[in-house]
Amino acid sequence: MSEKTGRFIKSTDKTGLTKDIYYMKTIKFYTLGCKVNQYDTQSIRERFIQRGFKELSDGKPANVYVINTCTVTHKADSESVGFIRKAKRENPKSKVIITGCLAEKDSVSLSKIKGIDAIISKRFFPESISDFCGHTRAFLKIQDGCNNFCSYCKVPLVRGRSRSRPLADIIREANCLVKKGFKELVLTGINLGSYGKDLGQEISLVDVIDALEGIEGLLRIRLSSIEAGDVSDELISRISKSSKICRHLHIPIQSGDNRILKKMNRKYRRNDYLKLIRKLKRRIPKIAITTDCLIGFPGETEKNFANTIDLVRKIIPLKVHIFPYSERPGTLASNLKGKVNALTIKQRMSRLKDVSCGLALKFKQRFINERMDVLIEARSKDAPGLWEGYTDNYIKVNIRSKRNLKNKLISCVLNSYGTFSVRAITSN
Repeated sequence: MSEKTGRFIKSTDKTGLTKDIYYMKTIKFYTLGCKVNQYDTQSIRERFIQRGFKELSDGKPANVYVINTCTVTHKADSESVGFIRKAKRENPKSKVIITGCLAEKDSVSLSKIKGIDAIISKRFFPESISDFCGHTRAFLKIQDGCNNFCSYCKVPLVRGRSRSRPLADIIREANCLVKKGFKELVLTGINLGSYGKDLGQEISLVDVIDALEGIEGLLRIRLSSIEAGDVSDELISRISKSSKICRHLHIPIQSGDNRILKKMNRKYRRNDYLKLIRKLKRRIPKIAITTDCLIGFPGETEKNFANTIDLVRKIIPLKVHIFPYSERPGTLASNLKGKVNALTIKQRMSRLKDVSCGLALKFKQRFINERMDVLIEARSKDAPGLWEGYTDNYIKVNIRSKRNLKNKLISCVLNSYGTFSVRAITSN
């Protein structure tokens, strides 16, 4: 049954959305958080586009707004709510749909916020995409959920236990994306290295990579964040021998202190991490390591923090993502004593940032005067007249050219470096 009300038809579909929303043909999407969330937004986007919606750019009010939320930190919660207010300012009569991690666990609290018209679990949207709007690299989700239950992390509470996608579905989607013109695929997951462990068969991340390498037209396979304990000898060997797998791994540290790592319920210790990085650099000499550090975990002393800085100095990462500890209700860490005050956290973050910037310059300096391939993504936002792209080991490069280089793999010589990027010259 449906109830006609003017130009809208009111009824509901399996997602719980009123069908009048599907007659409001302009839409905007806002995404917070990780690469998996960006993938999920693309999946949702395609379902609305199939129903005849037109996606609008910033500055133009839409009739429907979809906000894919994140809840990894208190700041992410606040930003999610901020987008709700932004949508209603742009169009007070718009329909606002909330989905994502914040919606999975805190729907009761969200339902009390004025301006939300629907709160939808992402499980109602199919996990598949055929494009990746606005990107040169496409994210390909192969896994979701996590079994690690780090004491500070809310993600397993909102995304559930680890679930792997069937390999056939992954390959079918990858072929589709490559046919669309994507030359680089970024394999994403909440706990990427756990791929296959729940499928009841002998299959792993390496098997996914092996299958993808056979796709004609796919030039690069990049791995997103992976835990130290999941970087197996088999994976290292595969990367070292491959011409398609990017020589770049994002391996979170979180802390360089064993006492804090234990309280975090991390599965490795300081020396385990350091031995792994040294092995990677020995087997894959040009590999770039990027990492995460969580500052101000309950009980973190100056000595604990100094151990983190010391470990970061030893691995010489290309980039360090630095996060302040954020208490998440329902996690084990939320009950710990020894909270670190906000000013101390801010000062420690600043000190680590200064160290990490110096180490990034040191890493990039190694490649000056070396010829490398750069996949161009877009015009540079920081330097007018230049194109911007990345080497396979994730060095950001700017190239001057009057030609349209977007989505082209360009061979160039890196000739100068700065804080944020490297300048290069090309004869092409």
